[in-house]
Amino acid sequence: KSDDVALILWMKAFVYLQVLDNSEKGVESVKKLKSDFPDTTQGKNADEVLANIQKREDAKQMQKSLVVGAKFPDFEEKDIAGKPLSIANYKGKVVLIDFWATWCGPCIGELPNVLKAYEKYHAKGFEIIGISLERDKDEEKFRSFVKARGMSWQHFFDGNFWETKLAVKYGISSIPATFLLDGEGKIVARDQELRGPGLEAEVGKILAKP
Repeated sequence: KSDDVALILWMKAFVYLQVLDNSEKGVESVKKLKSDFPDTTQGKNADEVLANIQKREDAKQMQKSLVVGAKFPDFEEKDIAGKPLSIANYKGKVVLIDFWATWCGPCIGELPNVLKAYEKYHAKGFEIIGISLERDKDEEKFRSFVKARGMSWQHFFDGNFWETKLAVKYGISSIPATFLLDGEGKIVARDQELRGPGLEAEVGKILAKP
């Protein structure tokens, strides 16, 4: 019942979870740690590990559901100005959901394309919801960046980095992560399809439909 023995069982769980991607066997091993080695370091941390496994599985299932043709699950939050923020508020509009951060090089690299599409199509019904994965300590920098770059659309910020509430909700594990929604809130394109000139082309295509 020592930590050394418990560590072996934990390593077994780790192999199932991280190497073999077998959550069922991994959970089984962690639960055994909890029941058979409750006084060890690993046993005491079992509940936290199980919660994290569940969170990861929920994220994977959410990502699998966010496919072209599916309706993007809505949310009700406040933007950085304290105004209501939700997809429902943009019913009938083409909306880009943009998960990004000022510290993300590829995100900043795509920003000129995002701004170009917004400037071209905003008056015709194109909107953007920015969801920033910033750290709390960088809020002032984030606000200054958004203002300086003319990113006048609504933004969500809670300062929780990778644990940002909406990033967790939608299983976001890398950024930029982008989803383009039609007027009914259905996903019409995502991620790589919207890189470079792809965003402008896709938005123009949707808005051209009768």
